[in-house]
Amino acid sequence: MLRSHARALRDEARATDERRLLVCAGERTQSFSAALDAVDAAAPDDRVTVVSTRDDGDAPGEDVHPERATSLLGSTRDVVVLDAGADFSPTLLGQVVGCVAGGGLLVLVTPPLADWPRRRSRFDEGLAAPPHDAADVTGHFRRRLVRTVRAHPGVSVYDAATETVAVDGLTGETDAPTRRQAPDPPADAAFPAAAYESCLTADQSRALRRLERLATGGAVVVEADRGRGKSAAAGLAAASLALDGRDVVVTAPARAGASELFARARSLVDGAAGDGVGEIRTDAGGRVRFVPPEALDAATCAAAGAVVVDEAAGLPVDRLAETLAAPAVAYVTTVHGYEGTGRGFDVRFRDRIAASDHAVCEVRLDEPIRHAPDDPVEQWAFDALLLDARPAVGEAVADADPETATYGQPTAAELVSDDARLRETFGLLALAHYRTEPNDLARLLDAPNVRTRTLRHEGRVVAVALLAREGGLDADTRRRAYEGERVRGNMIPDVLTSQLRDEDAGAQTGHRVLRIAVHGAVRSRGLGAALLGAVEREFGDDVDWLGVAFGATPRLCRFWAANGYGTVHLSTTRNSRSGEYSAVMLRPTSAAGRSLADRHAARFARRVTGVLADPLRDADPTVVRVVLGATEADPTTDLTDHEWRVVAAAAFGPGLYDAAPGAFARLARAALVDGGCGLDGRAERLLVAKALQRRQWPDVADTLGYESRRAAMRALGEAYRPLVDRYGGTAAAREADRYR
Repeated sequence: MLRSHARALRDEARATDERRLLVCAGERTQSFSAALDAVDAAAPDDRVTVVSTRDDGDAPGEDVHPERATSLLGSTRDVVVLDAGADFSPTLLGQVVGCVAGGGLLVLVTPPLADWPRRRSRFDEGLAAPPHDAADVTGHFRRRLVRTVRAHPGVSVYDAATETVAVDGLTGETDAPTRRQAPDPPADAAFPAAAYESCLTADQSRALRRLERLATGGAVVVEADRGRGKSAAAGLAAASLALDGRDVVVTAPARAGASELFARARSLVDGAAGDGVGEIRTDAGGRVRFVPPEALDAATCAAAGAVVVDEAAGLPVDRLAETLAAPAVAYVTTVHGYEGTGRGFDVRFRDRIAASDHAVCEVRLDEPIRHAPDDPVEQWAFDALLLDARPAVGEAVADADPETATYGQPTAAELVSDDARLRETFGLLALAHYRTEPNDLARLLDAPNVRTRTLRHEGRVVAVALLAREGGLDADTRRRAYEGERVRGNMIPDVLTSQLRDEDAGAQTGHRVLRIAVHGAVRSRGLGAALLGAVEREFGDDVDWLGVAFGATPRLCRFWAANGYGTVHLSTTRNSRSGEYSAVMLRPTSAAGRSLADRHAARFARRVTGVLADPLRDADPTVVRVVLGATEADPTTDLTDHEWRVVAAAAFGPGLYDAAPGAFARLARAALVDGGCGLDGRAERLLVAKALQRRQWPDVADTLGYESRRAAMRALGEAYRPLVDRYGGTAAAREADRYR
């Protein structure tokens, strides 16, 4: 029965140019054996890719360990077997499903479906933060996954225990839909006709037409779901520019991820020199070359004829910012990929492009190339992983404000049973944050220390906060954390304990705000503050602190400071995803929490002059001034009388900054922690860049827009005058009075 059914599924997939999903459910030996039997019957001549930790040697074809599944991104396979055993995760499923080509088969090997939600795996262990363990993980994500498996067309279920087909999965379709053909090359095309003739869809040809703008400068944003041919279009554009003698720099999160781009570029360049993978050279003297993100800088981009960034939102913002120096740049990114990259691009970088000197052109590809439109497996994956989750439409919430919004405390069980509410909740979180992946959906539904809180307007979600309970650790766990052992799911206690050497920091209990999002149609109305206020009223008597850790930007720092959160830490390394330094901020809700926040704020204020002069020397001065302004510490200056005379003389008379840079730094720190002493933003940034980060004068003048080094030096002296008057004692006043 299984063999004939597997053949029927594959025949239908081939006839329609769609994919089919076969779920083989049962105990692992039975279900895996059934899966291999099905593949043998349905695809005897195909190369099969098996994604599994199994190492018994009886699997056909290519073996890929789950940890290396990202190597499949951008590639296509006819048949893939995915083992949903110990190393299964939602993100792994998202990585694998997109690489199956039209006419192909995805085989999912699972435990018995009725029992699967109760099974625990290594992924579940990662969701369980102490004092919880894997037994406390709920299994709601898998319960919902099983429901989608049983309900979607094109998805078949085979029960290996009873050797029966529990869900048929055949759609009855026998004809492939007619695909739109790519139109003829435009009569006035700037790119070669061969490039347009290589396009497989009208969408791809339209994208190539937009990419012609790279020949004259500007920025082009190309967005698409996976499998729409966006990287191929970018490759054809890059080759066309190289054939015209241009030097085209290509970058991507990983070299392998740009393989499709280079393959299509090479197909257009007859007899191209270079290795074809990292570099293609043309007879016209042009080239297409890969530059890894870590080697990409503004000078390289400015010298290139054009830059193409594949999977753009997979790169940190600081790397993307370097590409704006290019005369022409294309950003190619996924909209509904497993990693949610298109949303991330909008959240983190869209405003930077708009503020640049580039004229921006956008294009989106919708028609799939790897398989037919309306492919049932794609529809199932989007549903199962909520890749297409969206907030409520703007018109439905347009009148929302704190007075009309109702605070909600939905449990994971309630969310999983109300799909519309879950979609609005997760869609709002995904749209507002730079990188959301399916694992985050499982964390929301299953992690025992995670809670969801919302504001709703007329039943529609307008604001969401995702909270994680942290701390409350016993003495032995705190000791082990202090000695370097990671404490899973306790980010703030872990930072304060292991990095900042406070063994007692994990004793207090808090709620960390993992994410907070407000509907784009109703931002700046106080809904975020209202939600945080409701969270504090609910949990304030139950925990010692509320906290947050985030990639520090001026806007976010101001938001958290306005809501009573104070800075206790600024990381000395950039976040690998956002490219920003991470700030940790606390809002105490008990006496013990106040003691914790106060001692770490004071320690941060003491050490910040040292770290800003070394590892944080390249931090954005605007970020630093806002972070320091949100530090609830005593603005102690502790200058000696002699140091006050040096500073006062430099501010009002002939004194020199170089005579006592440490004194200038301590005074700048005190003033910024105290709110800036009435200085304007530029003057505060000057205090940061010169006195605290100790940058060279030419760099200071260039960064802050002073016309010369001398002008910057004069401005620094003027910035110190109100500081001397406010904080200086008798010695400072006497020195200043000599020159007034």
